[in-house]
Amino acid sequence: MTKLSVNINKIATLRNSRGGDVPNVVQFAKDVQRFGGEGVTIHPRPDERHIRYQDAFDLKPEVYTEYNIEGNPIPKFIDLVLKVKPTQVTLVPDAEDAITSNAGWDTIKHKDFLIDVIKEFKQNNIRTSIFVDPIKSQIEGAKETGTDRIELYTEAFAHDYALGNKDGIKPYAECADLANKLGLGINAGHDLSLDNIQFFKENIPGLLEVSIGHALIAESLYLGVENVIQMYLRKLS
Repeated sequence: MTKLSVNINKIATLRNSRGGDVPNVVQFAKDVQRFGGEGVTIHPRPDERHIRYQDAFDLKPEVYTEYNIEGNPIPKFIDLVLKVKPTQVTLVPDAEDAITSNAGWDTIKHKDFLIDVIKEFKQNNIRTSIFVDPIKSQIEGAKETGTDRIELYTEAFAHDYALGNKDGIKPYAECADLANKLGLGINAGHDLSLDNIQFFKENIPGLLEVSIGHALIAESLYLGVENVIQMYLRKLS
């Protein structure tokens, strides 16, 4: 079964829009787990426009499932992760002003940098994953960094699927096959939704975890958080 990790950035965005502490990010994470979610993901950015660095510390004692912290490994982020010690750190090459993640790592160009960062996290018993595009050479490059897992950047798949082009899954399936042969764990995320998640899951061998935030929260506005989480779990089973 593929684990569902719920990205709660959008809950922090809503909280920050009015100040105060409503909705409460920690309580939402507790509820996500109570409703069946198998992980909680946060992606703090340097300007703290949604998840704040303090949130990462506040969530630590309350997340008893998988705790995944995503972000660009700038010194401030590395320091945060080493202090919090989540289950997993997912390295994403975000520009500081990026609205959302929009590209995977060039694992060949940044090989030496990634090796050093990943080594430090693994020495602290933190599982590592790196965000990658579905390109075989980048999967091979990821293997050379020493990472435990990759996270396939799924925006292109989601775009193609919405247009009715199911062939958009092919590079992902091929990269998943390669990753499995290389001994890399496979995660996935970005624009996955109730509409496309089952098709993606059925075509990606060895898919360990998906991280879903924007779509899940938007769907929950109509269908309810508990119901939506259960719907994802059924599609992933």
